[in-house]
Amino acid sequence: MPLLHEKHGHVAILTLSRPQARNAWGDDYNQSLREILPQLEEDRDIRCVVLTGDDAGGAFSAGANIKDPKTHSTASMADFIEELPRRRRYQAMNLLSDFAKPLVAAVNGYAVGIGCIVTYCCDLIVASERAEWRLPQVGLGILPAQGGTVRLARWIGRGQAMKLAMGFPLKAEEAYRAGLAQWLVPHERLMAQAIEVAEHIAALPPLAARLAKESVNFGLDVPLREAANADLYRFMALEQTEDKKESHQAWRERRKPQVKGR
Repeated sequence: MPLLHEKHGHVAILTLSRPQARNAWGDDYNQSLREILPQLEEDRDIRCVVLTGDDAGGAFSAGANIKDPKTHSTASMADFIEELPRRRRYQAMNLLSDFAKPLVAAVNGYAVGIGCIVTYCCDLIVASERAEWRLPQVGLGILPAQGGTVRLARWIGRGQAMKLAMGFPLKAEEAYRAGLAQWLVPHERLMAQAIEVAEHIAALPPLAARLAKESVNFGLDVPLREAANADLYRFMALEQTEDKKESHQAWRERRKPQVKGR
């Protein structure tokens, strides 16, 4: 399996591992995510997930395998339309975006094409000083799929998204300044920082963390008043949880809360 899976306490680490091809993307990654992510959602012990690239490949992911003549090729429009529901359900971008628990991308090098898009389908990004984002699709006569440019514009605005879409690279320092990466660290510190971020999230009341993610992500798709109203129901639901009572009591007693996701 090209997607390695490790567990560190309440944190799961997923690693794109095809080092001989700089972790180039393939449908096997989509298939692996389709199998693993539901398992992680159901595992109550996992509270946060880190996605990174195999450092032996020298990249986060070099994107699609352009050497394969079948890449970016569809036999007919009819075939495409018939495949569209499966593509929507099982493409990595949607699988990651729809994942219920917080996701942290640890970008250890070049993130190209689909390898670029999947980083900002996560919720937070920790970047190595070697990280670099590229969207070469327009230069190949296509465009970033699955809302790749729109998703990016939500992170860093229209101008920066347009710049990247037109083939200009975004290096780590610039990505950090633009707000695409929330942390920028020396390469050797990348995974330690990513795990530190994930462990901080994992220590939060899990249900509250999940609904906070839902509030941010789904709230972007509706008018502000509707998003605010929906948050009232999320707030009310969280008020009924054991973790809310424990967290409030721990704050009063000046101690660390013992949260259980209940």
